[in-house]
Amino acid sequence: MFGFRLAAPTLIAGLLVAVPHQSHSQQDYPNRAVRIVVPYPPGGSVDFLARLMSPKLSEALGRQFVVENRPGGNTIIGTELVARAAPDGYTLLLGATGQITIPHLYRKIPYDAINDFAPIAGLARSEFLLLTHRSLPVTSVRELIALAKRRPGELNYATSSTGGPTHLSAVQFEIVAKIKMQQIPYKGGGPAMADLLGGQVQLIFSNPASSIAFVTAGRVKALAVTGDKRLETLPNVPTFKESGVPGVTTINWYALYAPAATPRPIIEMLSRSTQKITAMADIKAALVKQGLDSFDASPEELDRVRRADFVTLGQLIKAADVKLQD
Repeated sequence: MFGFRLAAPTLIAGLLVAVPHQSHSQQDYPNRAVRIVVPYPPGGSVDFLARLMSPKLSEALGRQFVVENRPGGNTIIGTELVARAAPDGYTLLLGATGQITIPHLYRKIPYDAINDFAPIAGLARSEFLLLTHRSLPVTSVRELIALAKRRPGELNYATSSTGGPTHLSAVQFEIVAKIKMQQIPYKGGGPAMADLLGGQVQLIFSNPASSIAFVTAGRVKALAVTGDKRLETLPNVPTFKESGVPGVTTINWYALYAPAATPRPIIEMLSRSTQKITAMADIKAALVKQGLDSFDASPEELDRVRRADFVTLGQLIKAADVKLQD
């Protein structure tokens, strides 16, 4: 009993010292540079978004936000770096939908794709365009389905990876339309698009940012767009629902995360600043030019989206019978 009375004041004094220190560090945030880790090489939509947002965040919060590309291991290297970083708000992750498909593609990864990250805010979202080579004798989704049913397993489609968003869009289309096509996997969207343009493959689901120029130039045919609305940059291309094939709804979303134990006040500060930036007219215009829409999501909304898509996309990967990698 005597020992307890001596220890208790000491413990309380320690807590009284620790709490103001923690509060002070959060109130001062940020007091040095913040890095935004992009688990992809320079170029591409994720890198574009990081470099679009970083100067705006620097301006809003008074400290430099630096983009750091850490590609490799199908995004695992850069993502793990953030998962293992100090949860102090100075190391952030700019991730995409692919972040939550990785656990369904590998037997083991060195982090928990859901629980090791704290959602901050949604940034942008992108539908996918169904494109065909000019020689394919179809001008609509209905005609494509009819052709695929006449020639089961003969039509082929390119994907930028196995188990990635472009692949899963095609799988969802096959399931909804009750058709079977042949996947031709590539290492990246560039080579996949090159072979579509050259006629080596017949169709592809593509990120608009990578393909709008080819559509407007008439080098490929755009039959439909996933999601619930038409693209502003391609207003004549119908949605799948408008084409009479509802249920092809895959989208790619981009979001900002911190390590899981990052203090809530820091998360909220970053979220408020990010949402104000994505609402700016010049940012919206820059997104539209890239075939992207704003994805205005709070931490809670983003958490709901990623958890729901984790399940849905996992089911599509299972339906695609993707072999797990080591």
